[in-house]
Amino acid sequence: MKRAAALLLLLVCLLNQRHLRADAAAFVRVSGLHFTVNGSPFFANGFNAYWLMSVAADAAHRSKVSMAFQEAASHGLTVCRTWAFSDGGYRALQVSPGVYDEQVFRGLDFVVAEASKHGIRLVLSFANNYESFGGKKQYVSWARARGQNVFSDDDFFSNPLVRFFFKNHVKAVITRRNTLTGVMYRDDPTILAWELMNEPRCPSDPSGRTLQSWIEEMAAHVKSIDWNHLLEAGLEGFYGPAAPPQKRFLPGLNVGTDFISNNLVHGVDFATIHSYPDQWLSGSDHQTQLAFLERWLDTHIADARLILRMPLLLAEFGISRKDLGFSAAQRDALLTAVYTKVYRSARAGGSAAGALFWHLLEQGMEVYGDGYEIVFQEIPPSTASIITEQGRRLRYLGKLGARLRNVEKLEKARAMNAQPSRSSVSDGT
Repeated sequence: MKRAAALLLLLVCLLNQRHLRADAAAFVRVSGLHFTVNGSPFFANGFNAYWLMSVAADAAHRSKVSMAFQEAASHGLTVCRTWAFSDGGYRALQVSPGVYDEQVFRGLDFVVAEASKHGIRLVLSFANNYESFGGKKQYVSWARARGQNVFSDDDFFSNPLVRFFFKNHVKAVITRRNTLTGVMYRDDPTILAWELMNEPRCPSDPSGRTLQSWIEEMAAHVKSIDWNHLLEAGLEGFYGPAAPPQKRFLPGLNVGTDFISNNLVHGVDFATIHSYPDQWLSGSDHQTQLAFLERWLDTHIADARLILRMPLLLAEFGISRKDLGFSAAQRDALLTAVYTKVYRSARAGGSAAGALFWHLLEQGMEVYGDGYEIVFQEIPPSTASIITEQGRRLRYLGKLGARLRNVEKLEKARAMNAQPSRSSVSDGT
């Protein structure tokens, strides 16, 4: 009996080691409420670093990218969200519609290759709602220069030529062959997911119909090119005008999105939210902002589980050191509140799939700072410890799920082997 138990334990260990080695070469999938890799749960403890491609475009500065990934991995971070766009303007990826700066594209190649080396998955966003890095304003400007009657930045979502420009960019990124690895982006499991747009908003149509139609069209377009990768819309989490009062978190704000209907679009694989209570409730004290954050998370985690039936990723959150009365203790409290909600949901089999703080920088990158940055070499040990501990807890949940899955497989195999074969039954043995 002891020998059988020892053999079973050895087999479990061998299966688990094989599972871990295969993880890096496997795509992240969705199974019910969870991300999975090789069939086992995967949780995202991560960060945003929008600047990666722009910095990597200059080979002399690529060490900053490498250092950021190295620091992130050493603190238990497994997912990074970053831009796969820079439209018009200085050091643009897309100089004009369909015309790309190869040096900048090679910068993105480096980002993908370097993330893979450090075991970090990427969420790559295709466009920006805002003017920085071009955004929908640049697309509309390109269309206007070609004689289109466009007047609002929101025409990005409805003008046929603009939609054509955007679709071409999506295809150019997805079908890009990495000059460093030789792997086409759509075949690279380093990429966890594509994001249609960073924080899409269409306030000119508060009904939400314009943005809903755009998400439907673009989700279908992405999936027509790439079924390997997951897709999300880039939403902040605001509910539409038909939502009940308790879900109207910021009365009077209607940006043309709806957390429920937008995420129910065929082809959207998981939901996202962002959270900035220090901006949204700027006149409130820290405790009021934390209470808002917890209610925001509770509501969306519940709706992702009960209505959407898909994983939920908190893709941006943070607190600015520029806020009046800011302290490192306040940032620690915010991180703890978010990580506790995510961990408790994950541990209970809920929809919370992880959280990505905004945003990670290296030393000497003050030009990219906005007040929300986290520089590991400069933050208090307490903050680094909170981030690292979350990685450890989520990694444990993932390993536990993998082991349980392997034990189930072995028990099924043992049960099948214990059944008498047909020949044995017929022979009477």
